[in-house]
Amino acid sequence: MKLEEEYGSSLFPTYAKYPIALVRGEGSRLWDEDGKEYLDFMSGLAVCNLGHAPGNVAARVAEQLGRLWHVSNLFRIPDQEKLAKLLTDHSCTDLVFFCNSGAEANEAAIKCARRYHQRVLGNGRFEIVTFEKSFHGRTIATLTATGQDKVKDGFYPLPEGFAYAKYNDLDDVEEKMTDRTAAVMLELVQGESGVRPADREFAVRLAELCERRGVLLIVDEVQTGMGRTGKLFAYEHYGIEPDIVTLAKGLAGGFPIGAMMGKSKLRDAFSAGSHASTFGGAPLAAAAGLATVETLLGERLPERAERMGAYALRELRKRLAACPAVRDVRGLGLLIGIECAGPAAPVIGKLHDRGLLVVPAGQDVIRFMPSLYVTEEEIDRAVGLVAGALSDG
Repeated sequence: MKLEEEYGSSLFPTYAKYPIALVRGEGSRLWDEDGKEYLDFMSGLAVCNLGHAPGNVAARVAEQLGRLWHVSNLFRIPDQEKLAKLLTDHSCTDLVFFCNSGAEANEAAIKCARRYHQRVLGNGRFEIVTFEKSFHGRTIATLTATGQDKVKDGFYPLPEGFAYAKYNDLDDVEEKMTDRTAAVMLELVQGESGVRPADREFAVRLAELCERRGVLLIVDEVQTGMGRTGKLFAYEHYGIEPDIVTLAKGLAGGFPIGAMMGKSKLRDAFSAGSHASTFGGAPLAAAAGLATVETLLGERLPERAERMGAYALRELRKRLAACPAVRDVRGLGLLIGIECAGPAAPVIGKLHDRGLLVVPAGQDVIRFMPSLYVTEEEIDRAVGLVAGALSDG
């Protein structure tokens, strides 16, 4: 009996699932329950940056499984402390709070920004400026922070204190700021709405504006972090230093984890009992995260992502230059969007049938997010399949 027939009706219908049941993975390849092989250019939505079942991470987790699965954060957790130190040593931040997902990391960032202004500075600020077409999560606060009405449908009333500026428009950001603005929350590449990178000048001037106005700058690196864009963190491309950085997805190679990182000035924003996460940074997640980040750094995978991303962009633009079904090809590192002249879904369906797993970004963009170990040969195969599917008409 197929998985869907036996178990599918027991799930809430929260996902528009593809009719593929994946049961095994290795590197950039996946296999379904019928044994069909796929080339994976989704990476679990930018999660499996090291590919599927990376041996060193699996070994570290297996070792930890035999020792200790979970203890409360009321006790010290050695690998959690080591992972925090590794992240702060290689970022512009000084402190880390661990949780389980990107939504939780962004929720922690919102709470940190508000509490910093209200309890540390005492100015009562609470408003968060985000951007139209942004995506920050699905908790009540983070879907409110998200600049897309479709994710809010049916969840009203929403929390107060959020404003939405036009992306890459500094004048509009300044217009949306008030004397109650605590922070600006930004994705340096808007992944879910079409793979849209921020302009460098905009990001630099935004950081300057926040500094001048006493507003915290939060950079959501849930999708762009951990080498995906060709740097360990996307903010490095822009030469800016956020006050808060949020992480999840690729931080532990596929094991659930999230992190909110902040500058030392934010230390007193939280105190014992002001925020917590039962499973955040627990021994298993910390072991997976530590092995993942050590691998990213030790094997210089962000630099590899930069090279492979440039190759992929070049090959896509060359093969698709004369294709009337394509409007644009853009991206940063191995986060790439192919903007179609029409809906992306039919093309994606063809690609799945032909053995290439990709995902849309918005309605008309095909998103490439392969493993950071992806090879030129795998990129060539993916580009050929995309060109063929688009030329079918």
